[in-house]
Amino acid sequence: MGLFGGTFNPLHNAHVMIAKNAMAQFGLSRVVFVPNGTPPNRRDEPRPGKEDRFRMVAEAVEGEDRLSASRVEVDREGPSYTIDTIRALKDDYPEGICFIIGADCLVRIETWKEPEAVIASVPFVVAPREGVSFSVFERTPFDEASIYGLQMPKVDVSSTALREKARRGESIAPWVPPQVAAYIEEHGLYGDAEEA
Repeated sequence: MGLFGGTFNPLHNAHVMIAKNAMAQFGLSRVVFVPNGTPPNRRDEPRPGKEDRFRMVAEAVEGEDRLSASRVEVDREGPSYTIDTIRALKDDYPEGICFIIGADCLVRIETWKEPEAVIASVPFVVAPREGVSFSVFERTPFDEASIYGLQMPKVDVSSTALREKARRGESIAPWVPPQVAAYIEEHGLYGDAEEA
């Protein structure tokens, strides 16, 4: 089973494509999206809040075969740490778990809580990202990790860029699942007032 963690602010089509590619290429039984509650590198919860980000993910994957969303980090008090999530969910999935992540995030693992424990706890399925060569994983601490690269085009869309487009009043509908676009519009997310 694949755990796919992230802020998903907002979830975009490339996230869904990564999940489906991971299932197809590595024979995963399913992928569970784990929207981050309060990222540890931020004093405050990102805007929009964790409930809105969870709802966007949950609505986008509803009805998708073998995709689901977990509230484990959304319901947790305090900062969300990957190692805590892995420990909390590992026993729930006796088939075993792997962690799905973008190369740009994995390269910063040494800034995470208990990076050695994270590396030892799960294999990583890594999505290629523009500007990150897989050769960066040929050094410590990654030499202790099980890293499997996804064979797919490099992801060239980011949630940050989509938020900026939305803030300028531009449509992001081509880059997000229809349910996410509808949720953003219905709740007025990513406008100037919301971001402030």
